[in-house]
Amino acid sequence: MKKLILNIALVLALVVSVTSCRETKEGAEKAGDAVENAAREAGEAIEDAAEATEDALEDAANEVEEAIDSAGSAMKEGANKVQEGAKDMANDAKMQ
Repeated sequence: MKKLILNIALVLALVVSVTSCRETKEGAEKAGDAVENAAREAGEAIEDAAEATEDALEDAANEVEEAIDSAGSAMKEGANKVQEGAKDMANDAKMQ
Protein backbone atom coordinates (compact mmCIF):
# COMPACT_ATOMS: atom_id res chain seq x y z
CA MET A 1 0.00 0.00 0.00
CA LYS A 2 2.85 2.38 0.85
CA LYS A 3 4.50 1.69 -2.51
CA LEU A 4 1.26 2.40 -4.32
CA ILE A 5 0.86 5.78 -2.59
CA LEU A 6 4.51 6.65 -3.23
CA ASN A 7 4.17 5.68 -6.92
CA ILE A 8 1.02 7.79 -7.28
CA ALA A 9 2.78 10.74 -5.62
CA LEU A 10 5.77 10.29 -7.95
CA VAL A 11 3.54 10.18 -11.04
CA LEU A 12 1.67 13.31 -9.89
CA ALA A 13 4.98 15.09 -9.33
CA LEU A 14 6.12 14.21 -12.87
CA VAL A 15 2.82 15.36 -14.38
CA VAL A 16 3.02 18.68 -12.53
CA SER A 17 6.63 19.26 -13.60
CA VAL A 18 5.88 18.48 -17.27
CA THR A 19 2.86 20.79 -17.26
CA SER A 20 4.85 23.48 -15.51
CA CYS A 21 7.68 23.27 -18.05
CA ARG A 22 5.23 23.52 -20.96
CA GLU A 23 3.72 26.70 -19.54
CA THR A 24 7.17 28.15 -18.98
CA LYS A 25 8.16 27.36 -22.56
CA GLU A 26 5.01 29.05 -23.90
CA GLY A 27 5.67 32.07 -21.69
CA ALA A 28 9.24 32.27 -22.95
CA GLU A 29 8.04 32.15 -26.56
CA LYS A 30 5.54 34.94 -25.90
CA ALA A 31 8.23 37.03 -24.22
CA GLY A 32 10.58 36.41 -27.15
CA ASP A 33 7.91 37.51 -29.61
CA ALA A 34 7.25 40.65 -27.57
CA VAL A 35 10.95 41.52 -27.52
CA GLU A 36 11.19 40.92 -31.26
CA ASN A 37 8.19 43.16 -31.94
CA ALA A 38 9.55 45.89 -29.69
CA ALA A 39 12.92 45.74 -31.44
CA ARG A 40 11.25 45.99 -34.86
CA GLU A 41 9.15 48.98 -33.75
CA ALA A 42 12.22 50.67 -32.25
CA GLY A 43 14.09 50.16 -35.53
CA GLU A 44 11.23 51.69 -37.50
CA ALA A 45 11.08 54.65 -35.10
CA ILE A 46 14.83 55.21 -35.53
CA GLU A 47 14.48 55.14 -39.33
CA ASP A 48 11.61 57.65 -39.18
CA ALA A 49 13.62 59.93 -36.89
CA ALA A 50 16.65 59.72 -39.20
CA GLU A 51 14.51 60.65 -42.22
CA ALA A 52 12.95 63.58 -40.35
CA THR A 53 16.41 64.78 -39.29
CA GLU A 54 17.69 64.51 -42.85
CA ASP A 55 14.74 66.56 -44.13
CA ALA A 56 15.25 69.21 -41.45
CA LEU A 57 18.97 69.48 -42.27
CA GLU A 58 18.23 69.85 -45.99
CA ASP A 59 15.69 72.60 -45.25
CA ALA A 60 18.16 74.39 -42.98
CA ALA A 61 20.91 74.15 -45.62
CA ASN A 62 18.58 75.63 -48.24
CA GLU A 63 17.64 78.49 -45.93
CA VAL A 64 21.30 79.23 -45.17
CA GLU A 65 22.09 79.23 -48.89
CA GLU A 66 19.24 81.66 -49.54
CA ALA A 67 20.41 83.90 -46.70
CA ILE A 68 23.95 83.94 -48.11
CA ASP A 69 22.64 84.82 -51.56
CA SER A 70 20.51 87.63 -50.09
CA ALA A 71 23.44 88.98 -48.09
CA GLY A 72 25.67 88.91 -51.19
CA SER A 73 23.08 90.78 -53.22
CA ALA A 74 22.64 93.36 -50.46
CA MET A 75 26.41 93.87 -50.27
CA LYS A 76 26.66 94.37 -54.04
CA GLU A 77 23.77 96.81 -53.98
CA GLY A 78 25.35 98.73 -51.11
CA ALA A 79 28.71 98.85 -52.86
CA ASN A 80 27.05 100.18 -56.03
CA LYS A 81 25.28 102.90 -54.04
CA VAL A 82 28.55 103.91 -52.38
CA GLN A 83 30.24 104.05 -55.76
CA GLU A 84 27.42 106.18 -57.21
CA GLY A 85 27.58 108.48 -54.17
CA ALA A 86 31.32 108.86 -54.58
CA LYS A 87 30.93 109.73 -58.26
CA ASP A 88 28.24 112.28 -57.43
CA MET A 89 30.48 113.88 -54.79
CA ALA A 90 33.38 114.00 -57.24
CA ASN A 91 31.21 115.65 -59.87
CA ASP A 92 29.91 118.18 -57.31
CA ALA A 93 33.46 119.00 -56.28
CA LYS A 94 34.50 119.59 -59.90
CA MET A 95 31.61 122.00 -60.45
CA GLN A 96 32.52 124.21 -57.54
